[in-house]
Amino acid sequence: MHWYKADLHIHSVLSPCGDLAMSPHAMMKKAGEMELDIIAVTDHNTVSNCQVYYEVARKYGLHLLYGLEVQTAEEIHIITLFDDLKMATAFGNIIYDSLLPIANDPEFFGDQVVVDAEENIIKFENKALINSSLLPLDEIVKIAEQHNAFIFPAHVDAPSYSIIGQLGVIPDYLNFIACGITAKADPQTLISQYPQLANYSLIKNSDAHYLDDIGSGYTEFYLDSPTVEELKKACRSECGRTVYVK
Repeated sequence: MHWYKADLHIHSVLSPCGDLAMSPHAMMKKAGEMELDIIAVTDHNTVSNCQVYYEVARKYGLHLLYGLEVQTAEEIHIITLFDDLKMATAFGNIIYDSLLPIANDPEFFGDQVVVDAEENIIKFENKALINSSLLPLDEIVKIAEQHNAFIFPAHVDAPSYSIIGQLGVIPDYLNFIACGITAKADPQTLISQYPQLANYSLIKNSDAHYLDDIGSGYTEFYLDSPTVEELKKACRSECGRTVYVK
């Protein structure tokens, strides 16, 4: 086992609020410069760019997890990560089909671009990915669990689109083992402010929408291999696995 430096919340050119500079090769080059070992592409409510970014990540010696940042009916952002593309795609299709039927406004939100490994644009996504699913939080968590996802609420210390910001608390019945925090957050200060967070492993990520932000927030995991199941074990402090965040 050894330590892996991970940023598990990064957006590609497909996210409407993401910069078009977040192309596969540019992202991997920056991740390498930041000495990351594991990254996750977590576009809003879709996995359509994940496979291409995975293929490019392998060329750079990076481990990439397939992911989505799901926006629930309550406007809560949840990160779902997968090892298996089929599982990720099946879950992603459920989320995509549950989105409000609203067209994207590229002049206001930006383009939503699907690319190939050579960074050619192969599709403009027309459905507004930045909107909410019609599915509630508890149902999304249940479906994600059925697809073997690693699930955690995103940026819980943020004032908007966070589970604490929307609900005031993290419901115990959801059985989260980790919570995402923002890149500049101090874990001990957050636990003092929100004592409930002491019950979870805290995972710091960049939530990068721009190249310069990649790796600005990261977490170190002591794992046997860079997989979703190993991340879960680390967050539960099982079998010698552990999480370190500062």
